Amino acid sequence: CRDSNGELHEFDSSWRNADCYDCSCSRSGIDCCSSFATPVDYDKKKCVSIFNKETCTYKVVEKDDHSKECPVHGWVG
Repeated sequence: CRDSNGELHEFDSSWRNADCYDCSCSRSGIDCCSSFATPVDYDKKKCVSIFNKETCTYKVVEKDDHSKECPVHGWVG
């Protein structure tokens, strides 16, 4: 299988790509799905979600003070 970056992968192999998606290669092609949950239910006026590619996680913090986390009531992914 050749991924979107042109890299070749063996059949029946799996990997996590640079965008934090878990991918696998089979004879029918490549399948990828997100390895992370995305916050959807939080105060979007007061807070902002920030994605960390190193840990493949979101953190939701106050827009005016990134040291203060905001409560999240719903996630998808």
